[in-house]
Amino acid sequence: MTGTTTRPTTGSPAATGTPRRRVGRPVLVSLAFLAPALVALLVLRLLPAGMAVVSSLYHTSLLTGRTSFVGLENYAALFADPTFWQSVRVTLLFSVVVNPLQIAAALALAVLFTRRFGGVRFLRALVILPIAVPPAVSAAVWSVAYRPDGLLNSVLRVLGVPEQPFLTSPGQALWSLIVLLSWIGVGYWMMFLIAGLQDIPATLYEAAAIDGASAWHRFWHVTLPLLRRPLAFVLVADTVSNFLVFAPVQMLTNGGPEGSTNLTMYDIFTRAYTVGDLGLAQAEVMLLVLLVLAVVVVQFRLLRGKD
Repeated sequence: MTGTTTRPTTGSPAATGTPRRRVGRPVLVSLAFLAPALVALLVLRLLPAGMAVVSSLYHTSLLTGRTSFVGLENYAALFADPTFWQSVRVTLLFSVVVNPLQIAAALALAVLFTRRFGGVRFLRALVILPIAVPPAVSAAVWSVAYRPDGLLNSVLRVLGVPEQPFLTSPGQALWSLIVLLSWIGVGYWMMFLIAGLQDIPATLYEAAAIDGASAWHRFWHVTLPLLRRPLAFVLVADTVSNFLVFAPVQMLTNGGPEGSTNLTMYDIFTRAYTVGDLGLAQAEVMLLVLLVLAVVVVQFRLLRGKD
């Protein structure tokens, strides 16, 4: 009579824990690859953000140099400051005008340059060319063009139009900055929209044309719905970018004339490095972040659709 034999269990995977090591090893490898990005995120983003929040709750005396905790007094001081509210109004007006203008121009050029005609690559390169120029250089070039004896007034004189003050007029300075920033940004956003247009299958346009759809109906019912995601990205990125405009304002207008171009980023710079009140400037940074987040959330809700 033979007895039953039992297999040894010492080498079983469950006993040795091999699957756990096999499962844990890819996780550790993944974390090792992600570690530089996570460290950069912590050091360059999260840590400065936390320091800004803490700094906005303190005030440093310009007379004694002592730093004291003031809580929400910096925020209360901003809400009571007419200059802050003027910068908010100017920033919102600037964003409401420049964002649709840039995106509409970028979309129109993207649709045009995805068609085949003579010289399309050369024209596309001309539109993209301002991207290769630093914003400070672009501002310097346009400052010459906006001078009373500059290129723009020379063209206006030839056309029989009176000379314009441009940057020295409270009613024209902000619009002059909008033209400058649109000249810089339209080509950049156009590239994203061209990439989105090229991902739309040509068979959809052919089917719509067979059904008798006009060019406008094809654009409205085929192009725009399928371009929703690239448009959402461009709108949000353009909004954030325009809320952070600083260099052209500093170089061309210094927030003037009469505060007509005092965008929030320049107002923050003035409080931090001209007035020397870093706590108040950090409080304004926090309010700007909240304003940008609120605008972006509204944009996402408006652009949200069924997948």
